[in-house]
Amino acid sequence: MMKVKFCGIKRIEDINMCNALVPDFIGFIFWDKSKRNISMDKAKELKLVLDKRIKVVGVFVDEDIDNIINFSNQNIMDIIQLHGNENNKYIKYLQDTTKKPIIKAFKIISHDDIINANESVADYVMLDNGYGTGKSFDWNLIKNVKRDYFLAGGLNVNNVEEAITKLKPFAVDVSSGIETDGVKDELKMQEFLKIVRNK
Repeated sequence: MMKVKFCGIKRIEDINMCNALVPDFIGFIFWDKSKRNISMDKAKELKLVLDKRIKVVGVFVDEDIDNIINFSNQNIMDIIQLHGNENNKYIKYLQDTTKKPIIKAFKIISHDDIINANESVADYVMLDNGYGTGKSFDWNLIKNVKRDYFLAGGLNVNNVEEAITKLKPFAVDVSSGIETDGVKDELKMQEFLKIVRNK
């Protein structure tokens, strides 16, 4: 069954909705330039009440590697997602040090980005349009991806069925597509999950 990640979770209300719906993953964003950024303390608080069946992904952008290792030791996240310019050396060191799976996100603009994604040492790659732009990219570019990937970038209840039918990703990642006025919307979350799970 295709996996679903609800990203940008930051409130107890969001956690309660996730516990009712049980997506495969949720994302906590630890990047201070994001409007969905949360602190380590807030993430700890939310993790305590999260359904144990749901895996937590910690999202970082060009973060000092020691800070990620520190976060990793706090029992906050199960998976680390890197959304900046982190190279294979950086990723390998994190894998060896934290023993956690790594998702490396790639902004897809050209076929070169697909080559880079295929050659990444990360456990998974994410194919995206950028830093939470809410817009999709040219899906024709990713026909040559040779590995499991998370599809992100502009997904919502209106286009996710087409995306999974055409591309068959390992997982779909959504944030703004399940929000209304910048806040997670339970009806949109429910509908998004229903569409994916029915495929």
